Amino acid sequence: MRLALLPLLFAPWLAQAATLAVCTEASPEGFDVVQYNSLTTTNASADVLMNRLVEFDATRGELLPSLASSWQVSADGLTYDFTLRDDVAFHRTDYFSPSRTLNADDVLFSFQRMLDANHPWHASAASGYPHAQSMQWPDLVKSIEAPAPHQVRITLTRPDATFLATLSMGFASIYSAEYADQLLAAGTLAELNQKPIGTGPFMLRRFQKDAAVRYVAHLAYFAGKPAVDALIFAITPDANVRLQKLRRNECQIALSPKPQDVRSAETDPNLKVVQTPAFMTAFVAINTQHAPLDKPEVRQAINLAFDRASYLKAVFEDSASAASGPYPPNTWSYAGDLPGYAHDPAKARELLTKAGLADGFKTTIWTRPSGSLLNPNPSLGAQLLQADLAQIGVRAEIRVIEWGELIRRAKAGEHDLLFMGWAGDNGDPDNFLTPQFACASVQSGLNFARYCDPRLDQLISQGKTQSVQAERSRLYVQAQRIIQEQALWIPLAHPTAFALTRANVEGYQVSPFGRQDFASARVR
Repeated sequence: MRLALLPLLFAPWLAQAATLAVCTEASPEGFDVVQYNSLTTTNASADVLMNRLVEFDATRGELLPSLASSWQVSADGLTYDFTLRDDVAFHRTDYFSPSRTLNADDVLFSFQRMLDANHPWHASAASGYPHAQSMQWPDLVKSIEAPAPHQVRITLTRPDATFLATLSMGFASIYSAEYADQLLAAGTLAELNQKPIGTGPFMLRRFQKDAAVRYVAHLAYFAGKPAVDALIFAITPDANVRLQKLRRNECQIALSPKPQDVRSAETDPNLKVVQTPAFMTAFVAINTQHAPLDKPEVRQAINLAFDRASYLKAVFEDSASAASGPYPPNTWSYAGDLPGYAHDPAKARELLTKAGLADGFKTTIWTRPSGSLLNPNPSLGAQLLQADLAQIGVRAEIRVIEWGELIRRAKAGEHDLLFMGWAGDNGDPDNFLTPQFACASVQSGLNFARYCDPRLDQLISQGKTQSVQAERSRLYVQAQRIIQEQALWIPLAHPTAFALTRANVEGYQVSPFGRQDFASARVR
């Protein structure tokens, strides 16, 4: 029924507009991006509504100016001075009319809200600030000041080689302090999550959960008006239906296609396949806080039991490469000589016996209902893992949980085995290590293995203080060895990032980080 109604829902207000409809796989959790960590939410909020001080250009592999036109870093690596653009307009909507352009007050509000427990907005994020907490910003950032209306100075407590790149991540988006003051005065802080205001290329018009997100172009966008007048995220969990909508021209772009859909699109003259190697890793997180998964031998046995070659072939259908560790092999500091865990059920059973579990045990496998780039066929993948674990006496119950609920409960550590994926934002290996393996990330919920080890934590922290890449690599290789020895994940795959488009779509590229830029996309 939704298929038939979708065009009618959009037609009245978009009939005369140049519109781009994108079929996406899930609803965002909200639009106050600092509260969340899923890529789905980042795509729907930070990528279209917001901007950051700097942006990472995946094609050039470097940081570029954005809201900050320039910056300087002190010789000791502790002080960052940013000069802001003076022509950045905030969104003007029926619920907010800005009286000024962006200035340093907006940057101070955006960061101090996350870092200062006494800030009037700090408690507005019910689940905290997962990325800021994982990156240890409250301890790292000593002060944020505004020496002049368009100058921002950030002083750190210690050098951090990753800090500047981290500013390109979605959670570092800049909000309107003026709008925040309006909401604070009205006592309606929760509206920031439903009625966002940013500086980005599009403005939110309406959100219908599990149906659609509708945006209109920000005509005063500092980088120039988007190529389309309106943008629609048509939320379509089923990949088959996304392809059907694309073929009927109800969508002009379909995200996260299944491998067989990619092959089908390659033979359709009305469609195009857009692709790039993804800076991502699909994995099964093993909750080390749940017995008997707290024993390394048990986690190692689970790794040995799973036939990952068969999984890769069945689920990704030759569209991904096998993963042996946390980040892709094209990452500097990648440890390519790790022994890994070959499929060996007999050895797995030996390890369980050594752990006092010769008769096996019960556990659960959590997965999402709909496919995504990092998990094209959740049901099949979970069934394959379940069957392989049964061969060593582990009785695993599959639990299929809606995406938003899955993320919320997994961050609370309720899962046992969790099919998950992680996308790096800026090409830096720490973007995998700190969020997924640092002790602070257990508290924030991003560390899905729930593993806190002083040795590993120190290696990750030391790596960030080093300015010489070779020394950082040495420390990160040691970190990878601990992760592998402790079997915190079942590393699965490094996928190819695909999107399908209509043949008449121009100006759209797939990001290796899973981020979305529709500002230049147009329909001929």
